[in-house]
Amino acid sequence: MTKARDLASFLGNNTSLNTINNAYVAGTLVPSSTNPSIIMNGDFRIDQRNSGATINPTTFQYGIDRWFYSAAQGSNGYYTMGQSTDAPSGFSNSILITSTTSSSASGLWYVRQNFEGYDVSQLDYGTASAKTTTISFWVKGSMTGTYGVILGVLTSPASNYTENYTINVANTWEYKTITIAGNTTHTPPSGTAKGMRITFPFGLNPRPVAASAWGTNDSHGIGGLVDFLGTNGATLQLTGIKWEVGSEATDFQHASFGEELAKCQRYYQHQNAFGAYLHVNYEQKQSIFTFTRMRASPTATRTGSANSGTENTSTITIMNETSGRVTNSNMGVGGKYNLEAEL
Repeated sequence: MTKARDLASFLGNNTSLNTINNAYVAGTLVPSSTNPSIIMNGDFRIDQRNSGATINPTTFQYGIDRWFYSAAQGSNGYYTMGQSTDAPSGFSNSILITSTTSSSASGLWYVRQNFEGYDVSQLDYGTASAKTTTISFWVKGSMTGTYGVILGVLTSPASNYTENYTINVANTWEYKTITIAGNTTHTPPSGTAKGMRITFPFGLNPRPVAASAWGTNDSHGIGGLVDFLGTNGATLQLTGIKWEVGSEATDFQHASFGEELAKCQRYYQHQNAFGAYLHVNYEQKQSIFTFTRMRASPTATRTGSANSGTENTSTITIMNETSGRVTNSNMGVGGKYNLEAEL
């Protein structure tokens, strides 16, 4: 269908097949570069939680929107992560991972994106028609050598395809592509459930596996990776991450900021409660309406105090994917909430 779209825009009436073929050979008919990416926020522009601030993960948590950080270090502080303005041409941001130790720690160190079943059903995994896909990205690191990427199908146990790539020149942006054959055996969970994931490990893994093959395992890395956490101050950056159907990488699609933000708000958003009214016992109720329909009924956490008045306690009742209610035992008005429906 990609070539069909190209031909539709290139051809006039009565154009011969030889003309079409010659145009491809000569390079005047260029294949479409608009394949959509399954990954969200692959250029790391959206950071609702931290507004670009660097964090030291002390638990498994989300940071820059849609990107999940491992924290096998507990409170040891082995690395920091944050949004950076250092990026290759055509991009404004990247994720910056910085080692803050020299311990050569072995653990599950990675940055990852999880995908809903809805978003990966197009791949036809678990059937004879399973589609080939390609992962492409820009990477920059202070340490040259072998790094890894893992594509996982979240069956039980998980089925992972592990692949490595090489940073050839230190502190230089390099473009990488990895093509992965479809998984004909394992079918991802469907609907709003966590169906698949892409993982970028950056530490010594306690359960390494061989690269370039699907396997039924729960590995989080590949053997022989660079000992990134063994060098205090080492850095690793990623941006322009795209995962698409097909055996060739196409150009990264730069959606508008508003479009990308709306995609991310399906999983996480900030909200203000409003519309208060008082009961005879001085209780107050406020409504919460989400900016977009969330993946599931979200978990709500209060992050700001009342705009006026006082409050003693708050009970948050989330009714569905689009609305909720806050009840205060005193007469404080307003408030700020984080709504989370991540995978």
